Amino acid sequence: MRTAPTVLHLDMDAFYASAEQASKPSLRGKAVVVGGLGPRGVVATASYEARALGVHSAMPMAQARRLAPNAAYLVPRFGLYRTISEQVMGLLRDLSPLVEPLSLDEAFVDLEAGGAAWDEESARRTGTRLRADIRTDTGLTGSVGLAASKMLAKIASEQAKPDGLVLIRPGTERALLGPMPVRTLPGVGPATGDHLRRAGITTVEEIADAGEDELVRLLGKAHGHALYAMALAQDERPVVAERETKSVSVEDTYDIDIHDRVRVGLEVQRLADRCVRRLREAGLSGRTIVLKVRRYDFSTLTRSETLRGPTDDPAVVREAAARLLDSVDTTGGVRLLGVGVSGLADYTQEDLFAQAHLAAGETGPAERPETDETPPPAEEQREPSSEHLWRSGHDVRHAEYGHGWVQGSGLGRVTVRFETPHSGPGRVRTFRTDDPLLEPADPLPLVLRGPDRPATGPQAPSDPARRPKSRSGGGGGAATSSP
Repeated sequence: MRTAPTVLHLDMDAFYASAEQASKPSLRGKAVVVGGLGPRGVVATASYEARALGVHSAMPMAQARRLAPNAAYLVPRFGLYRTISEQVMGLLRDLSPLVEPLSLDEAFVDLEAGGAAWDEESARRTGTRLRADIRTDTGLTGSVGLAASKMLAKIASEQAKPDGLVLIRPGTERALLGPMPVRTLPGVGPATGDHLRRAGITTVEEIADAGEDELVRLLGKAHGHALYAMALAQDERPVVAERETKSVSVEDTYDIDIHDRVRVGLEVQRLADRCVRRLREAGLSGRTIVLKVRRYDFSTLTRSETLRGPTDDPAVVREAAARLLDSVDTTGGVRLLGVGVSGLADYTQEDLFAQAHLAAGETGPAERPETDETPPPAEEQREPSSEHLWRSGHDVRHAEYGHGWVQGSGLGRVTVRFETPHSGPGRVRTFRTDDPLLEPADPLPLVLRGPDRPATGPQAPSDPARRPKSRSGGGGGAATSSP
């Protein structure tokens, strides 16, 4: 266990919803819910205003609408979220080579490994500077937890929310954890929590008092040992810089079950192409193609095929996915489809596939003209439905009125609010969905970058938080926080 609070956990505050509020001035300070808007959709993120009404992530969207009927309901814009995430992760990597991303909006950082912190004072300075840099670079806020271990740093960041910093001083962990509910500890979900409650254990201190043998009896050897160690504030897990990507996959859940076998096939082709685009963006290829089918009765079937070598060829992935679909009975309807690629590598063996195609009397991938774009399947080559273009919350541009975003669409009409991140609340206008002057657009940056704006990034060598390491004790006392 470390003796200084040099593990940092960053959690962006209500990330998707906050990004949407920053992008849309008319939604600032209002309830915003981001997620799937269909009958089977779930909440991805809710703003703090929506959370106050009882809405939370993973809640069915229908339930969220009952709790917050006047909230803004938006379809996620993952391209925007990834761009912001890359900015934030860049700031973290400026602090240390050991950054462990957990998701687009969450990561651990080993500050000691980068010389960014070695005691309480330097850790607090670094955390404060990081929060300021995130706000400057992205316009958003993040909560920071600082402690001597990953478990404690994550607990600290939860206490810091929203937009705060909490540091847990080494030596105070047991006293801090003791009165907390058992669900505070990682790995204690609803089922484990209920099991412990029935045994009369409701707080972390009661877990420690119960003893390791009793926890093993209640929960089994592995879970019992781990939970007892956490109750004693023991967590030796290191910050791991890179997590190996084991697979790349995409899937869609459909509002209405698909019964037409031809439509199912076209959807699989479209998903295969999306999966390949993600592979290429990551500079990867893969050997095993996986098809996932969830049928009308919620039964889920998975089929896979391993190729002779890794590929990122869309034609090869489409053909393999189609073969896998042939072995699946879709009678009765399909509610979810997914295509994935595993057995990843950072190279391809196109010659193997070219030989396979040529042996079958076909034109191999090597004989097609080279292109940077994945050719769309037949369904996507057709003119898309004008209704399908206008997704709630997504960006548009009108030749006369400029940039805006879709408030809603239906019955041949689309309603747009014309505003930008820097304009203030804008006016609302309604158009026909096939209006030739209206088209989808890319998101605008949340932060303007002018030539006079000072650069942000690593701290200068003269900054005291980057001075040569001179270790000192972490000091005593309780957890402390900054607003």
